[in-house]
This record gives sequence, structure tokens and C-alpha cells, in this order.
Amino acid sequence: MAYLSRNGGGSAVKTVLILDDDRKLGKLLTDYLAKFGFKGVPVFHPDEAIRFLRREVPDVVILDVMLPGKDGFEMCREIRRDYTVPIIMLTARGEVADRVLGLELGADDYLPKPFEPRELVARIQSVLRRGSGSVAPDKLRHGGLELDFRRREANLGGKSVDLTAMEFEVLALFARSPGKVMDRDYILDRTKGMEWEPYNRSIDVLISRLRQKLGDDPRKPAFLKTVRGAGYMYIGDEDEAEGQGAGMEGQGDTHAS
Repeated sequence: MAYLSRNGGGSAVKTVLILDDDRKLGKLLTDYLAKFGFKGVPVFHPDEAIRFLRREVPDVVILDVMLPGKDGFEMCREIRRDYTVPIIMLTARGEVADRVLGLELGADDYLPKPFEPRELVARIQSVLRRGSGSVAPDKLRHGGLELDFRRREANLGGKSVDLTAMEFEVLALFARSPGKVMDRDYILDRTKGMEWEPYNRSIDVLISRLRQKLGDDPRKPAFLKTVRGAGYMYIGDEDEAEGQGAGMEGQGDTHAS
């Protein structure tokens, strides 16, 4: 499997996702970051942040601890499950235990409120230097299939694959974790916010549609393998030729038990 590096040019504008329910602070930081060449994207609720991350992986996430719905620690844990994007946590609480917990959950830095915006810029620049080359990729290639996470597009053998938002979401979930077996409950949990059909086989139906669109024979899969009694697994092999790809014709399907 080949990952394409993000922001290949050193002069590319870096995107900073700012999750804080203080709208005034969000605007202030966005305006201030622009002076240093950063594109700030303020969001005010955890659900907004998750929707943004599904569309585009930013270069840095600024994450407040006190949030509506779920706290910053839970958000940090959730983001870190799927993304390697650097996270800087903000808090009005200065307890050492909070700082330690944030770092243990995968945050890259921790800044107590109130803070000077210039210090935040310095922290952002620092985590970007430390994380250079380890940030989540924009694209993934395997066996002739290319996924563009920013554009949310899929191409197979150089041809566009027409996927619904839900189909892309599930395919991206698998592709980011090759070799990991995922059952229906895990897929439903990791795609919260998507509108699933209210019956048990909705995951199986979606997998069947993906296989048809990818020309993936379930008897000899190149992408999605059924693990009987357990769920499904994305097959990833770095040694496979990127030019290889299945045809676009539909194939039969075998459901997970």
C-alpha cells in the first residue's frame, strides 16, 4: 500500500482546525493565524469537527477541553483512533493531571488558558516540525485503487469510481486500517452520523455494492475480504503493482456471518 505525502510543497498553506465553543476566540485565532500564513477553520461543536475531518484532514487540530456534548479528552481519543494529525489541547483548567491525561491520550502539546496567540503560533510551528512526514496522508494507493481523502474521490485503474458519501466513508475506514477485521457494530460505531438503513444487513448490502463498483470478486478478493463469523477486512499489500486493478463489472457477494 502506498501513502502519498500531504502538502508536498513546503510553501503550501497549512490548515488549522480550531474546535472551541467560544466563537469570539475562534474568530480571533482565525484572524491571527492568517497573519502567519495559516488557514484557520473554527468549529464550535464536536460533531462539526468530525464532519470536517471526514471531508478533509487538517495539518493541526486545536482542541479545547471544555466542549458541549463531549469533552476534549474524549474528542482527542476519537480523533487519534483514525488520524495522526498533530493535536494541541487548550484548557482553562491548569491541573497537571489534565495535562498528563491529554498527552497520554495522544495530544502533542497542551496550552493553558489564557494564553498569548503568539505562543500558540509557536506551538503550532513546533508540532509541525516534530510531526513532519508523519501526518495522515491525503491519498492512498493500492492495487490500482486510489483514494483521495481531501476530495473524497476514488479512482480505479485511472477511472473514476462513482461512490456515495456512505460508500466512500466505509471504504476509507477499511483502507486506513488494512488487515484489521471489522464487524458490523464497529463499522456502525466508526461511521456515526451516517444514515444507515434500519436493519441488520445494511452493512452487508453496502459491502456488496462496493464490491460491485470495484469489480472485487468475493471468492478471490483484491480489496474487501469476508472473514467468516467475524466481519470484513481490507487487504493491503505494499508489493502489489499500482497499475493492477479489477474490472468495473459487478460480481457476486458473500455476506459475513
